[in-house]
Amino acid sequence: MGKRALPAAMIARLPLYLRSLDELGQRNPTISSVRLGAVAGVAATQVRKDLSYLGSYGVRGVGYRVEELRERLHRELGLTRGWGVVVVGIGNLGTALAEYSGLRLWGFRVVGLFDVDPARVGNKVNGLRIKHLDRMESVVEHEQAEIGIIATPAAAAQLVVDRLVKAGVRSILNFAPAVLQVPRAVTLRRVDVSSELQILSHHLARAAGRAAG
Repeated sequence: MGKRALPAAMIARLPLYLRSLDELGQRNPTISSVRLGAVAGVAATQVRKDLSYLGSYGVRGVGYRVEELRERLHRELGLTRGWGVVVVGIGNLGTALAEYSGLRLWGFRVVGLFDVDPARVGNKVNGLRIKHLDRMESVVEHEQAEIGIIATPAAAAQLVVDRLVKAGVRSILNFAPAVLQVPRAVTLRRVDVSSELQILSHHLARAAGRAAG
């Protein structure tokens, strides 16, 4: 029997728990669900329920062993694998992503940077030379890249995602302001900054309306 799938909402909370453990550091060998939940912004009952899915139940009156829990979260999130990452679109955002130290910290290896702008191709970012998009498929195959990050203009994003999928990439993080279509076997996550700002604007407008009323 295969491993049971975890609820999507729970998976989204696992990075919060891991980041919270790192923020708390090594001050104590154990941590309670109440303390972990307070740092992560999650109810203690939800913490216990989530961690029970991972087979981590803690000890009543003691809590969870921090190092054991951190290791379990790393395994569940696949952070022990050293995934290869390619970034397509090396403008301001793509450059910032390529230079982001958190990728290396969590074991992600940036193995390819791609663009079509002659003014960018050939330059180096964080020690890695930007290559023309036409070389992407060969780099993905050679480096066995599993994750693609798209930071292109919206008009180019679907073409890029199609090429990534055809090259064998099965997990894609999209920063382009476009709704992309991928096969069911491909995991696509979208980071839409403009939509998030619009949501914040909505909340500000409502708060201003209440204050005026």
